[in-house]
Amino acid sequence: MKILANDGISKNGVTILEKNGFEVITTKVAQEQVANYINQNGIGVVLVRSATKITKDIIDACPDLKIIGRGGVGMDNIEVEYATSRGIRVINTPAASSESVAELVFAHLFSGVRFLHDSNRNMPLEGDTHFDGLKKAYANGLELRGKTLGIVGMGRIGQATAKIALALGMRVIATDTILSEVAIELHFFDGQSVTTTLTSQSLESVWKESDFISLHVPAQNGYLISDPELALMKEGVGIVNCARGGIIDEVALIKALDSGKVLFAGLDVFESEPNPEITILMHPKISLTPHIGAATAEAQDRISTELATQIIEILG
Repeated sequence: MKILANDGISKNGVTILEKNGFEVITTKVAQEQVANYINQNGIGVVLVRSATKITKDIIDACPDLKIIGRGGVGMDNIEVEYATSRGIRVINTPAASSESVAELVFAHLFSGVRFLHDSNRNMPLEGDTHFDGLKKAYANGLELRGKTLGIVGMGRIGQATAKIALALGMRVIATDTILSEVAIELHFFDGQSVTTTLTSQSLESVWKESDFISLHVPAQNGYLISDPELALMKEGVGIVNCARGGIIDEVALIKALDSGKVLFAGLDVFESEPNPEITILMHPKISLTPHIGAATAEAQDRISTELATQIIEILG
């Protein structure tokens, strides 16, 4: 059977699938040509990341499609219920990228509290002529240790983020609409471990108590953070979104950054992705990455291996 990995797949996954008799095609097919390509090439399995959308039209047009696989957690780019109703299995890899996304959260947090995103813009331009001025401009950094991190969404990525925060000596508070509490276990290099429990509290209390906020929720109907939520937050709060675009009102965020209400923001996802607004891209208080939360070699290996294993179990 042929498998189209339209948004790519690591070598490990290709090797596993080929050893089990599957043909893996990694040709990048334009969104509007996906259905035609599937039909013309006898594709039985299509694998995507966040770039390719598997819509009702594609599902209707491809009667021989047996599996749709999403490399990652969120499946808002796939019509999951409709695909299932048509007898197509939909799979994903919810655990494979948790650590990679959590580490990116802290890359943005460290960047924000020490102004690295802005310093790295200005040092090449002015470092040789205004070194002392830049040194003064970036002299009021903060430590994360001892600060409160509010985590919105206590799933696997939220839990992985909490582990790093606790290891850094941060206080962690969290909220979740489904999980009332989760056990967070920290494993150390010498085999020792420590376990603590995070209990879900109200969303309002997380807004009010947090020095920094990290979002770990799926796509929402409407904004999770807009003017009313920002008004509840501490002065100088930092906000990181490595979850989904469209859950932060970016107009409200810009206003809050300009007023000083929000000290900095770290964004890996955007409201108008893949064409972020220029006011977001150019703002000196925003640390930016182009939706690369799961884009590490280790995560991609885990994702591809997990997808391959599931495909073999279903079709082998």
